[in-house]
Amino acid sequence: MDFALTEEQEMFRRSARDFARAELEEQAKELDQSHRVALDSLKKLGQLGYLGMGVPETYGGIGADALSYAIVMEELSRACASTSTAVSVQNSLVEHPIVEFGSEEQKREYLPRLASGEWMGAFALTEPESGSDAGALKTTAQLQGDGYLLNGTKRFITNAAFADLFVVFAATAPEQGKHGVSCFLVERAAPGFTVGKEEDKMGIRGSSTCELHFQGCPVPAGQLLGEVGAGFRMALSTLDAGRIGIAAQALGIAQAALEESVSYARERQAFGRAIARFQAIQFLLAEMRTKVEAARLLVYQAAWKKDQGQNYIAEAAIAKLYASEIASQVADAAVQIHGGYGYIKDYKVERLYRDARITRIYEGTNEIQKLIIAREMLA
Repeated sequence: MDFALTEEQEMFRRSARDFARAELEEQAKELDQSHRVALDSLKKLGQLGYLGMGVPETYGGIGADALSYAIVMEELSRACASTSTAVSVQNSLVEHPIVEFGSEEQKREYLPRLASGEWMGAFALTEPESGSDAGALKTTAQLQGDGYLLNGTKRFITNAAFADLFVVFAATAPEQGKHGVSCFLVERAAPGFTVGKEEDKMGIRGSSTCELHFQGCPVPAGQLLGEVGAGFRMALSTLDAGRIGIAAQALGIAQAALEESVSYARERQAFGRAIARFQAIQFLLAEMRTKVEAARLLVYQAAWKKDQGQNYIAEAAIAKLYASEIASQVADAAVQIHGGYGYIKDYKVERLYRDARITRIYEGTNEIQKLIIAREMLA
């Protein structure tokens, strides 16, 4: 789809690709094995503007469009999906709701620090007993004096180990279900707030995922994001936008798996010739490329519709559903092409296979995506 990209969007692709190759590619394996977050690289991404892509220039961002953001996510994910996960959270799940729903004071207080990478953020919606059923969360925010007291636990929170600011959803009126959910901006130093254990994950091991605990955590009224009771709607709006980033991440993983497979097929010898000359391998590669190209068009279409101010909810869900499904399929085929070598950690496709799996789960499982697509068609 390069024919449809502007010169600026092509510039974003080249810049992100160059950074990913120079900074992320070589260390991605070590990050995965050591379960280490590339904090230095995230700082550099902040300096390049990639941690504030959707933030208006007024607040320290670069005001890029959604398609440029998708392109950057695709390129970073080709090299290191762990690092792109942190980038996705920062742009889609933390800055987006502040830009859309924050007060002028909140925007000026937090967006410049987030966009520059001085501060990192996290999005705290999921709980031990509340994942896809986000309206059933148990964390409460009780009105007390001129603020709120937060009590509860959050689970599977990306960036939690190093985040400075947390976008936290809690029930201000539990008896009202999803209509009683509100959103708060909680700083890491808030009393009564602690970050719990680090999860030992299958994939994206170079990212941080932890529990959060709130025990009588005081939050000033000025830290309420948006209106009281509007939190559930805000969460859904944020996730709608975020799915474009995750779809682009899945696309980048699939593209990397395809590239590794083509390279390996040209080099690997069997029965006296490169395995790329066997029809069985050629058919696999052809199917892989077809899926990757189709996913790219869906991702770019969703981003384009968002940029045009059109309803993109269904398109974002379709892109996320398809791109995440084919990421697993293409990574699986890549392992098959590599044979036994694809099953050992010396080869990149082993990591890609594991990294791809989460894209079908976070920011809305693919079963939820199907419900969204059907709802949009039948509305």
